[in-house]
Amino acid sequence: MLLLAAVGCGSGGQDTSGERGNSRLTVWLTVDARESWPELVASANARFTKKHPGVEVDVQYQQWTTKNQKLDAVLAGRNAPDVVEMGNSETTNYIVNDAFATVDPKTFDQSEQWLPALADACRLDGRTYCVPYYVGARVGVYRTDYFERTGLAAAPRTYPELIAALDRLKKEYGTEDPAFSALYMPGRYWYAAMAFVKDAGGEMAVEKDGRWHGDLSSPKSVAGLTAWKKLLDDYYVGDRAKDNGDQPAVVGQGKVGVFYGNTWEAQAAADARSGGDPRLKGKFATFPFPGPSGELLPPFLGGSTLAVPAKSRNQDLASDWIRLFTDRKSQQRLIDANTLPNNTVQLREVAADGINGAAAQAAARGWVTPLAPGWTSVEKSNILPEMLERIATGKDSVQDAAREADRRIDAVINER
Repeated sequence: MLLLAAVGCGSGGQDTSGERGNSRLTVWLTVDARESWPELVASANARFTKKHPGVEVDVQYQQWTTKNQKLDAVLAGRNAPDVVEMGNSETTNYIVNDAFATVDPKTFDQSEQWLPALADACRLDGRTYCVPYYVGARVGVYRTDYFERTGLAAAPRTYPELIAALDRLKKEYGTEDPAFSALYMPGRYWYAAMAFVKDAGGEMAVEKDGRWHGDLSSPKSVAGLTAWKKLLDDYYVGDRAKDNGDQPAVVGQGKVGVFYGNTWEAQAAADARSGGDPRLKGKFATFPFPGPSGELLPPFLGGSTLAVPAKSRNQDLASDWIRLFTDRKSQQRLIDANTLPNNTVQLREVAADGINGAAAQAAARGWVTPLAPGWTSVEKSNILPEMLERIATGKDSVQDAAREADRRIDAVINER
């Protein structure tokens, strides 16, 4: 309800410059920027203040868990921030409720090469309401020492090679240790399962005649879920009713050969602060995870966008700050901080043998959640994890669980 108070502000209405607005520009970024690329923030601010003398940039760092609640509250009042960072799957609900001002993509660096998974989240009815910031993609991560001991000379490049590698790991280590999991992929890990759905040509939901509908029970989606279930049945040892939230800690126990996750999780598995084992440092490597289709498994592209609230009194200045913060120079700083850029041109500049080389390759097939007004309600209802748990534990068939999930999706996905 607080968010709906933003409706009627006019996303293309009053657009003020610094002379008519405030001499302070308020920017909300998540804590990732402070912890991982503070030099980028400092550089962009310095370039901005040089261009706009007398305008102070006040960067306020927000936690992901409370950011949207705080934003909803300020959008209901008069003192909205001038720039806000949004997760790419969070933007649609704000856009359809007129919470953000439009921006002209032509004025932003490399906008024609923005990654579709980010750019599509910013668009509605031919207009653009936010700017892609950065992205992350999941990949395969494996224990190099386990591969070497089993005679596996390199990471798998195809799905048959992946299956062959998992078979060898299972035979070598699983025979003696029943707790060993050749592939770690817990049942409620919906980002992984939906990658198989996308690889099979399926969808979580589709739009028809202006209404969204669940599509998990379609033949292609069921085929993807079936392929995912077979991998669990053949190679995963563990609790099928859990998610991947503690993945680094589990992998750090040393009983996992391969897992599907973010590159930082490989580092976390060897970090005691994340529950990992420091003795595993240097024993992980990444590879683009192959899919049953014969192509790379399409990863969910979790990323961020930057938007200007419609109630900002400094919309021109806000857009200019975003322009500097996301230009080619700034994107290179993100690459240097081991983060993937917002565009396909610089994605190709990520070192192939670096920590994000595999993720950069996989990102080309990336996807985002359906750009439906009620998708956040779908996620909050835990529809996907609950469906997957029923499939993984054998409580329901793939078809029955998917059909029930579609019914539940249909009930909330069109809510604004």
